[in-house]
Amino acid sequence: MAGGNAIRGSRVGAGPMGEAERGDSAPRVHISYWCSNGHETRPSFAEEPGMVLPETWDCPRCGFPAGQDKENPPAPPKVEPYKTHLAYVKERRSDADGAAILDEALSTLRERGLIQ
Repeated sequence: MAGGNAIRGSRVGAGPMGEAERGDSAPRVHISYWCSNGHETRPSFAEEPGMVLPETWDCPRCGFPAGQDKENPPAPPKVEPYKTHLAYVKERRSDADGAAILDEALSTLRERGLIQ
């Protein structure tokens, strides 16, 4: 395709100058965080007077929380397994209670003539 438009595929502000055209970036500080799997994460933060660093940071490799103390990283969150509705009912009622409720429901259905 001969000819064509010279600015096709370009956008305003995208030039070869890059950061030098936009000015200096803020001074950065890199802080190390460690998770319970021993992964180190080093996010960078803008260095400001009175800045408050987060106590924990999510590990990008495993997703566990990471802390600044390498020897005592935060414990991974406890994940509860999925429970069905029946599992919750069994926590609240004993087998004898369940049998009594079932007998009552069956007798009601027999009185109505819905089952034999």
